[in-house]
Amino acid sequence: MAGVVALLLVTLSAIHVASGTSVQSTGRTLTVGGVSYFAPPVPVSSLHNSAALTFAKKVSGELVPFSVILTSATNFNDAALEKTIAEWSTTDDVWSKAFLSGIYLSYNGTALLPVETLGSTQARLGIDFVMLSKKYTLGFGLTVDLPSGPYFLDSSTGNIFEAYRLYSDQQQSFVYGTIPNPNGGFEVLSAGVTGAATPTVAVPSRLYFTPTAEKPLAGKRLAVKDIYDVAGLHTGCGNRAFFDLYPAKNTTAPAVQRLLDGGMVLVGKTKTSQFANGESATADWIDLHAPYNPRGDGYQDGSSSSTGSGTAVAAYDWLDFAIGSDTGGSMRGPAGANGVFGNRPSHGAVSLDDVMPLAPELDTGGIFSRDARLWATAGHWWYDNFTSFTSFPKKIIIPTDFFSIDNPPVPGTSDAIYNDFITQLEGFLDVSRTKVSVAGIWNATKPANVSAPSLSALLQTTYADLITLDQIALVADPFIDAYKAAHGGQSPFINPAPLARWAYGRALPAGRKDAAIANKAVFMNWWASEVVRADEETCSDAVLLYPQNAGHTAYRNTYPGTAPGVPLGFSAGRIAVHGEVPDMVIPIGEVPYNSTITGTTEFLPVTISFIAAKNCDLMLFNLFAALQDAGIIKPVVTGSRIWGA
Repeated sequence: MAGVVALLLVTLSAIHVASGTSVQSTGRTLTVGGVSYFAPPVPVSSLHNSAALTFAKKVSGELVPFSVILTSATNFNDAALEKTIAEWSTTDDVWSKAFLSGIYLSYNGTALLPVETLGSTQARLGIDFVMLSKKYTLGFGLTVDLPSGPYFLDSSTGNIFEAYRLYSDQQQSFVYGTIPNPNGGFEVLSAGVTGAATPTVAVPSRLYFTPTAEKPLAGKRLAVKDIYDVAGLHTGCGNRAFFDLYPAKNTTAPAVQRLLDGGMVLVGKTKTSQFANGESATADWIDLHAPYNPRGDGYQDGSSSSTGSGTAVAAYDWLDFAIGSDTGGSMRGPAGANGVFGNRPSHGAVSLDDVMPLAPELDTGGIFSRDARLWATAGHWWYDNFTSFTSFPKKIIIPTDFFSIDNPPVPGTSDAIYNDFITQLEGFLDVSRTKVSVAGIWNATKPANVSAPSLSALLQTTYADLITLDQIALVADPFIDAYKAAHGGQSPFINPAPLARWAYGRALPAGRKDAAIANKAVFMNWWASEVVRADEETCSDAVLLYPQNAGHTAYRNTYPGTAPGVPLGFSAGRIAVHGEVPDMVIPIGEVPYNSTITGTTEFLPVTISFIAAKNCDLMLFNLFAALQDAGIIKPVVTGSRIWGA
């Protein structure tokens, strides 16, 4: 296996120069079998005794790639090795046959005298050495027992380091990649704060992790929207001045910590539109460059504000989950545009302490996934304060205010995809759809003490009032004042969209926040009593569906006709916002379009939203997992098309 380590890019060690300056190792970057890897600065184990160390020093190369194999086989032979190689080759993207320079066999069975009888396979694969754990005759132990997987052996010291595979963030979804800090928290692997650089993300081997009841998400790779605090990392909120002004955080947001406690592995922070306000790609993203939506021709807007998280899950099969936030649609928009599973949970589902607020009365935290069953596992762990229901509603509500399907729909259109999916859902739930007018129900049942003539009138400014007044008080003014104090009175740069919204909020008269909160409460109580109600058996008596993304183009190389404004009005997307109910997006198909970018036919996702009664999130997760098991919905893949070419 000579020459496997083709290039050693960084080899820093702790040394002291004449001036007394200390240079501390930050890890080593190397190429193994044509793939880039990172070896952290701190070893995870080392060879146990002097005989083993003498053996290590005979191995050529400073860092030698090798594999630790846990086995219960009494006789680990050629067949056992071939089986291991076949399994690892399909389950792990970090390990490769390049890590067969050597093997350390770690026996975890019950036999008194296990043996290793590798012969022709060892020679054929060019395995230079086989080391045995102490349960074997003449074997030796490690200072710390290690799980199976790829590692690097420092032949000069006997130290053993984990292997992280390095990936380039070509979609520019990340602010930076992260690695665990040996002293706690995390540190930046590489920076791309200006948006000009392409960050690098490091991922550990999946073989290192085994899910348990206590850690059901062990080894699942997680990216976090850059409004969540993480110990050791800066929180940038999409603004370079904000990123530079405040120091790295000392604590991790409870919502993030909950996922880490479940076994997830944090691999990086993802971009957000500035201060989680809605922004259009190219036109409004000034401080950072907008991430690239991989679907279709690759030049469609990824929606906002959880753009980085949504595009990353749609683009990278080495990433399992990404979390974002949803105040007015910041999870649901990217889930729809990027064709992945994504949710706005019931308000209060997870703690948003140590998360930048847009409006605490409306803010929620959601998670993206490509697989409904994995999504459900994550949801059950994250939203653990809810009851899980396995019986499903027997009523499907189709709001004609927001959902218009021709009868019959034109084949190949988004209407046809929606109709086909709803028909299959009707069969699965053994129920027929019910068409209603939300506006009509309001007109017939609105509270007697409400003078607003329509829902649109009642809620025309509610969302805009809350997000602007709250963010000015909680984020904008404290930040601007602190920046001016630190920079001789200079103001920080702010993107056009948040500036427009804050200007609106600063001009509002006194009392508008109280009125907005009151109007929101009116809608929430009315919705829960008149439209989608709680149910003892199924949690929610109905699911209400509306189109999230119908596969319409939104080219990132075009500019909106008007400057950024204020998000006024009422729409289907505001139901969950003001009703505090879950709104979950699933991909159900794709439609063709003639791309002005490629000049060929491309495809964009078609997605649909499900709304249920408040705190019925786990019922919806269970429903989607069951629909996937039944083949009615399918996991999506990464790349230009949600199910591949």
